[in-house]
Amino acid sequence: MQRQHLRWYLICFLLLITLVKPLPAAERPNFLIIFTDDQGIHDVGCYGSEIPTPNIDHLAKEGLLFRQYYSASAICTPSRFGLLTGRNPSRSRDQLLGALMFMSDVDQNRGIQPGETTIAEVLQQNGYQTALLGKWHLGHGTESFLPVSHGFDLFRGHTGGCIDYFTMTYGNIPDWYHNRQHVTENGYATDLITEEAEHFLKDQRTAEKPFFLFLAYNAPHFGKGWSPKAQEPVNIMQPRGDDLKRVSFIKDKVRREFAAMTVALDDGIGRVMSTLKNNGLDENTVVIFMTDHGGDYVYGGSNQPFRGGKATLFEGGIRVPFIMRWPGKIKAGTETSEVTWALDLFPTICRLADADTSGLTLDGRDISTLLTEQKPVGSREFYWQLGPHQELDRGRWTAVRQGDWKYLEDAQGAEFLFDLKTDPSEKQNLIKTEPEKYQALQQRRDELAKTLSP
Repeated sequence: MQRQHLRWYLICFLLLITLVKPLPAAERPNFLIIFTDDQGIHDVGCYGSEIPTPNIDHLAKEGLLFRQYYSASAICTPSRFGLLTGRNPSRSRDQLLGALMFMSDVDQNRGIQPGETTIAEVLQQNGYQTALLGKWHLGHGTESFLPVSHGFDLFRGHTGGCIDYFTMTYGNIPDWYHNRQHVTENGYATDLITEEAEHFLKDQRTAEKPFFLFLAYNAPHFGKGWSPKAQEPVNIMQPRGDDLKRVSFIKDKVRREFAAMTVALDDGIGRVMSTLKNNGLDENTVVIFMTDHGGDYVYGGSNQPFRGGKATLFEGGIRVPFIMRWPGKIKAGTETSEVTWALDLFPTICRLADADTSGLTLDGRDISTLLTEQKPVGSREFYWQLGPHQELDRGRWTAVRQGDWKYLEDAQGAEFLFDLKTDPSEKQNLIKTEPEKYQALQQRRDELAKTLSP
């Protein structure tokens, strides 16, 4: 009898331990943002590209594809600032409206500053394991600019705008980190970033915390090689031979090299998604695929049918591919034409993670009900600004989208007014036929420029 009672007490004790033991990875969802570099809307198969991207396309088959999604900027650094802080780059303390240059003396002291709160910081404070694997480009030169100083528990990758794919250097300067330390790596950058993601995800299988992984590939951006003759860094396409063979049907040489780097990227995304599934993480992980801005035609990118490209504020520079996948929550194989942008991710992710943002100034909108219930987000107003960049010979641009109307002023001072509902390719400048709308949006641009300046 005593033995039976003892057995019963033991069973109850074991049940109690089971009930109070923390769950393997909290009930809140994980987040995986796959962020690619210089990949235009016509560089993804499911958006009409001739470049095969079956793994990215599969995300669209299992999730929601966006037709009117905008990046925070048409240039790398401000695009990343906007996404990670949820704030318009015009608000940045160091006016991060152009690309930070790795070898510039001035840019050694510029970057994301303390108090410019990232989504990683908020999620970290709310019990998430956070990691950034790949490209940072929000400051370099001092520890205070590194991702581990801005909410990321783990950093593996580079801080400059681009890197040599085979030596992990900017020209001949080391730029590959393990958290705060420079390390020597050899291989192929796309594969190294993928392998780091695989290791991270395998570790999450038994973790007690949910995770936030910002997987920021440098591909298919050109590489930063070194010219021994000129003793200076050079921009160079760096595809592998086997990948070039896979896209041999593309006749243009630079486009073919870009495509080869893109298919290697797509392979990496496929490996990451397989690791997610094989470790039992895919059902409770929100997967987000997007690019930092439009493609650069000089280096093989394409934004057709839209006008313009990287470093411009025409649609080709800022309208980007965007896909979200969350099994059982986001309906598979769906599309939306709701107007949304990168600044919406911060409040949306925090809502899904049950993380409080009430003390923050955010410029995006929570679109979680669009994802899960297909509720419209309503009319939107967006403002973009690109700063002048003497080293890259770029001038100041500004643009406002208000509803379906868009006002734009380019670096030469030329002004444009478009009705994007009837003219998404921006072929008809309506300034002369719609003078009242032109004046109203020009005035609104001036107001936003003053309001958003720090």
